[in-house]
Amino acid sequence: MKVLIAEDDLISLRILDKNLNDWGYEVMIARSGGEAWEHLRDADVRLAILDWMMPGMNGIELCQKIRRRRKSRYTYIILLSAKDRKQDIILGLSSGADDYMTKPVNFLELKARLQTGRRIVDLEDKLLVIQNQLKDMASRDSLTKIWNRTETLRFLREEIERGAREGKSTGLIMLDIDYFKKINDLYGHDAGDKAILFVVSRLKKKIRKSDKIGRYGGDEFIVILPRCGPDEIIKIGERLRSAVGNRGITTNVDRIPLSISVGCAVTDSSNPMTAENLIKQSDEALREAKNRGRNCVYLKETSHPDIKRRANG
Repeated sequence: MKVLIAEDDLISLRILDKNLNDWGYEVMIARSGGEAWEHLRDADVRLAILDWMMPGMNGIELCQKIRRRRKSRYTYIILLSAKDRKQDIILGLSSGADDYMTKPVNFLELKARLQTGRRIVDLEDKLLVIQNQLKDMASRDSLTKIWNRTETLRFLREEIERGAREGKSTGLIMLDIDYFKKINDLYGHDAGDKAILFVVSRLKKKIRKSDKIGRYGGDEFIVILPRCGPDEIIKIGERLRSAVGNRGITTNVDRIPLSISVGCAVTDSSNPMTAENLIKQSDEALREAKNRGRNCVYLKETSHPDIKRRANG
């Protein structure tokens, strides 16, 4: 684990450096508060030993600056000082230090306090991992593990805004499974879930790395396509349709053929569009694809009236 030593006294610095190296720490050295701050900004320092009295920026000011920054991973700070009055110790801890030691340093005590600091940052890391896992779980659909509706809409708004800044189109595909209600009615909801999982597995293999797929509701799915124009979205929609078509799932009763209907819509850089409008257009395109016999791809015309965009399966 990396430890920063910020100490302007050369002899004290060398003694601290030697002891920490002997204890197995990776040591970084700073001779001033400003130099220490640069290390803390640029390196993954989890433990810091800061002297109170340093040129440029003292230990108190440095502690305060560290605690004001936004950083996901915590830095445990031990403040060193020759000041041993209660009010000095209170000031040091109030400035953001986690621990306070008076000089001359007892190195056995310092070793024990560093071990305490290490345990705390390790626990903090574990809590951060759990927090991220919970956040990810809350963003995923429970059945398919792809993005849920809320998270998908957030991604869509971000991509539309990015596309508008860059002058690029954003494509949106809305699709669903043909005759899905009949599958549930004839074969049960377990078969319906199996159909959804099969379709999602096929779709995930055919989208680009930059694309995002989410479950919009029931058997409806959304695919967000950054930097995607009318020509490309038709090709992608047809690729998704073909990935599912002519295949099916096997149940205890029968083999169920599956197909999807695909509705496409694309933003126009000359005509700004909200996420809600783009969803509405892709939904209208999906309904049109179903009206045309299902198992096909249809692009909702917006500002591209000169282009006929329909692909049949």
